[in-house]
Amino acid sequence: MRYEEFRQKVKGLPLITSQFMALLAGADRSVLVQFRRWVKAGKIIKLRKGLYLLNQSDRRINPSRLFIANEIYSPSYVSLEYALSFYGLIPEKAVDVTCVTSKKTANYKNSLGQFIYQHIKERCFTGFEEFKDEAGLVYFMATPEKAAVDFLYLNQDRFKSDYDKLLAGSFRFQDKGSLNAKKLMSYAKLFNSRKLERIVKALSRDYKNE
Repeated sequence: MRYEEFRQKVKGLPLITSQFMALLAGADRSVLVQFRRWVKAGKIIKLRKGLYLLNQSDRRINPSRLFIANEIYSPSYVSLEYALSFYGLIPEKAVDVTCVTSKKTANYKNSLGQFIYQHIKERCFTGFEEFKDEAGLVYFMATPEKAAVDFLYLNQDRFKSDYDKLLAGSFRFQDKGSLNAKKLMSYAKLFNSRKLERIVKALSRDYKNE
C-alpha cells in the first residue's frame, strides 16, 4: 500500500489504533511493515504503543492534547496542575497535561509533550465534566473544586503546619473565592483523610457556599 492511499483512508480519523491497522492490513503483513517505516519517517506520530496520529500536514482532524490525554490512558480525566491553570487558580501555565486515573500511576512522553497520570481510589474517581475541543472531540476535565482537591490530596504530605502559608506561597493558589466551599468539602470526604479535610477547610475560608 502506498502512503497516499493509506492517508486517504485515515485522514478523517482523530487517532489510529493498532486494532484499526490489524483490520486494514488483514492478511497482508507488508502493510504493517510499511506502517512502521512511516512512523520512523515522521509521517505518523506515535503517542504510545498501539496509538498513533497522522502528521499535522496530512490529517483533516486536529485533536487537542486534552482529548489525546484521555485516549492515551483510560479511564482518566484532566486535573491537578493543568486544570488548576486552566481555571486560573494558579498563575503558572501548565506545560504537561496532568490527569488522574483509577488505574496505576503512569507517564507518557511523545512529540506532543508529556502526559502524567496520578492514581486515586476508584470511589474518588468523580467530579469531572465533559468538554469538547475545537475539533468537536470529547474529553473529560475535573471541575475547579475537584481539581483543587485532587491536587491537595496528592500533595498532602507536604503540609506539616501553617496550611495557609503553603497554599498562598508554595502552591500560589489564587482567585480562590470562585470555589464552592461545600463542593470542596464533599469531594474531600471521598478520600477519607482528616488531614485533607483540614487542608480544604484552610483553602475554603470565606469562600462561597452556594
